[in-house]
Amino acid sequence: MFDKILIANRGEIACRVIKTARRMGIKTVAIYSDADRNALHVRMADEAVHIGPAPANQSYIVIDKVMDAIRQTGAQAVHPGYGFLSENARFAEALEAEGVAFIGPPKGAIEAMGDKITSKKIAQEAGVSTVPGHMGLIADAEEAVRIASQIGYPVMIKASAGGGGKGMRIAWNDDEAREGFQSSKNEAANSFGDDRIFIEKFVTQPRHIEIQVLSDAHGNALYLGERECSIQRRNQKVIEEAPSPFLDEETRRAMGEQAVALAQAVGYTSAGTVEFIVDGDRNFYFLEMNTRLQVEHPVTELITGIDLVEQMIRVADGQALTLKQSDIKLNGWAMESRLYAEDPYRNFLPSIGRMTRYRPPEEVVRDTLVVRNDTGVFEGGEISMYYDPMIAKLCTWAPSRLEAIEAMRVALDSFEVEGIGNNLPFLSAVMDHPRFVSGNITTAFIEEEYPEGFEGATLPEDELRRIAAATAAMNRVAEIRRTRVSGRMDNHERHVGRDWVVTLQGQEYAVEIEADREGATIRFDDGESLRVTSDWQPGQPLAMLQVGEAPLVLKVGKISGGFRVRSRGADLKVHVRTPRQAELARLMPEKQAPDTSKLLLCPMPGLVVKIDVEEGQEVQEGQALCTIEAMKMENILRAERKGTVSKINAEAGDSLAVDEIIMEFD
Repeated sequence: MFDKILIANRGEIACRVIKTARRMGIKTVAIYSDADRNALHVRMADEAVHIGPAPANQSYIVIDKVMDAIRQTGAQAVHPGYGFLSENARFAEALEAEGVAFIGPPKGAIEAMGDKITSKKIAQEAGVSTVPGHMGLIADAEEAVRIASQIGYPVMIKASAGGGGKGMRIAWNDDEAREGFQSSKNEAANSFGDDRIFIEKFVTQPRHIEIQVLSDAHGNALYLGERECSIQRRNQKVIEEAPSPFLDEETRRAMGEQAVALAQAVGYTSAGTVEFIVDGDRNFYFLEMNTRLQVEHPVTELITGIDLVEQMIRVADGQALTLKQSDIKLNGWAMESRLYAEDPYRNFLPSIGRMTRYRPPEEVVRDTLVVRNDTGVFEGGEISMYYDPMIAKLCTWAPSRLEAIEAMRVALDSFEVEGIGNNLPFLSAVMDHPRFVSGNITTAFIEEEYPEGFEGATLPEDELRRIAAATAAMNRVAEIRRTRVSGRMDNHERHVGRDWVVTLQGQEYAVEIEADREGATIRFDDGESLRVTSDWQPGQPLAMLQVGEAPLVLKVGKISGGFRVRSRGADLKVHVRTPRQAELARLMPEKQAPDTSKLLLCPMPGLVVKIDVEEGQEVQEGQALCTIEAMKMENILRAERKGTVSKINAEAGDSLAVDEIIMEFD
């Protein structure tokens, strides 16, 4: 077995590999850029080597620099994680020439399957059902338009060397094909150093289901069930689960056997993933094979009990698999939520900056519950504009799907992240969405259920009452603290009123509080009462309460006259007032938001790639105004209505902050 391995990656996946290596008694080497000097994976590893400036194309994906780090440290093997060099055949070849083991598949398999165009041709030759498309290289945007028209819209424009949603666009007409081709080409070049593009038919209403395969160099290969990855935004997976709520055993077996056959056809060894789209009749079509560890691998580990990183290391060491297909049993249900540094209220645009608070829920391993958090960040650390905006992968496991969802709800509500925009509210809202809970999902779920973007969850009446009761009881605790600190009353509790009015989400509840040493009973004016118990104290940002028969977890902040409360995807201002204060508050006018309708504001920190218009130019609704690049993704900003450009305040190459004015309109 290896004594020392180098992880040619960063962030949570580097930390994930380090944990397994440490358990196996293997020393680890981290590599880091200028931006990652104080990163968590650097702290966790036994050794760390600096490899260059922050941009990945000057550090993490420069093969010579990684090879130098290997030579400096004497690492015997390299785990590439995902992204970066994980599917780079030249890197695998360089390792082989150096006599260093690659913890991944052979170079030939990477070349055959890592390139989407080549992999589709091989799949077709092997008799695997594939989606109609153009497998050849595409010279320019006009050729892309001709090909798209021949295939029939809608089409998917994809980077051949792509992954992680980078370099992918859906086009519904000629203009979008032309524009999407150029953006995909640019993103592919920036992210992968390979700007080749191909086009395939976009199948509407599909499910994205993938099969995990595992094989060794001794002819053994097996599949470890499937993962449902249909909750996607901009072709980037957001929530995954295993198994799929849609597949039956017959389809699972057929997909698994086909995935294994494909892996064996290219001499694949190590862990890999064969991705399919599945239609409503459970017909499945090969999309691609990822010749690496997938981001969402933890859900497979949770339902099988198999450590995939350990298996990859053992296979790379030349060991034979000790598992047979008959040994693979799918136990219970697992969910994964990807926590991203992005603002769900600004169309999920990237957010960067320092995390002033980062407190994940406690990790748990019990017979009926597992809570797991794979992360590469820490409180006080920074989310950089140079890399993928993932903060963590929060996973839950339980005996059934509904129990796993409920466990995820509680875990998300307990997850504290402050200082940067993040998608926790959106993840919580999805977990409560009836369509998701039913399992009736497709890759179009987000765009269908949130067509105008995410504006926060609207909580049902019963949940509002629970929060009203909770905050009324919390306000009583805060009032007792306030009178005690002021020193005005000897018997301060006696002078905290019983009658209060709680206002939240446009609703108003008159309540009466009857307190005792164990908690408080909150009586509503319609006769309903709820018992509230908690050990929450003023100033604590997380409140764990029991309200009625069920637990309630609230993220809590103080505002004038009440609390800012976040729960189940809702961000609420809760005012707790005396009846007289409530009466006067009803007379107060609401503050109006400033008018920004004649301004184009930068929606996220980023770099101006190009400005598409000039001062004095008349623009039409939907017309491209400029392109902003952030975290390796290009974002085209468009005119919301017809108008004339009166002033342009930025130019290509400028770095802009959130809400900085790009241009003004008459």
